[in-house]
Amino acid sequence: MESVSSDLSGTEDLGQELAEHRVDYSDAGLDAADLAATPLEQFHRWWDDAAADLRISEPNAVVLATVDAGGLPDARTVLLKGADERGFVIYTNLGSAKARQLAAAPHAALVLPWHPQQRQVRVRGDVEQVSRAESAAYFASRPRGSQLGAHASQQSAEVASREELVRTYEEVAARYPEPGPVPLPDGWGGFLVRPVEIELWVGRRSRLHDRLVYVSVTGEPAPLDDAGAWRVLRRQP
Repeated sequence: MESVSSDLSGTEDLGQELAEHRVDYSDAGLDAADLAATPLEQFHRWWDDAAADLRISEPNAVVLATVDAGGLPDARTVLLKGADERGFVIYTNLGSAKARQLAAAPHAALVLPWHPQQRQVRVRGDVEQVSRAESAAYFASRPRGSQLGAHASQQSAEVASREELVRTYEEVAARYPEPGPVPLPDGWGGFLVRPVEIELWVGRRSRLHDRLVYVSVTGEPAPLDDAGAWRVLRRQP
């Protein structure tokens, strides 16, 4: 009984610590008059700030949220590898859980959490697979180890041990020796998130955060470099 009581006490301490943890936000704020005319230009401004900030180790780390066949939300951190007038691009094994979910329900949400700057970017939109040519061009730019890893890993599938995974990687490395190229795997590619809204969030004092949102005028995905396709609204925190 004593050990159970001790365990419960530790849980209570953690709960209290979580409840009492606070961060005081600055009050720099964000005003609609300061926004760029297009969401693409505004994203580039914030991206440049994040990429130059040494406190942010991976500025392109983005949380990707999907939904499974049962309607249960699923989320994970991936790396953003493209942002242009079409939208935002990520790459993955096409047999992975996220790829299967995106194929079945082609909608997604993204969050770029730039906490040290008290900023985040939230994106919601439709999803489509990018061309194999675009995937191949990006794949060719990856470090060789990452290319081999894409062949070795059947992402999201169960594996008996790490040793088995490493052994498969070594077999792939032997199949594609240097200095020869590593080809794009058949089951690997990119997904494009085409936004219907992009929210810019800035932390403010008293939790009165700023939330300014570019919303597609038609409610459908629109070019991110077309000022006439978007309107800006402010949401309550």
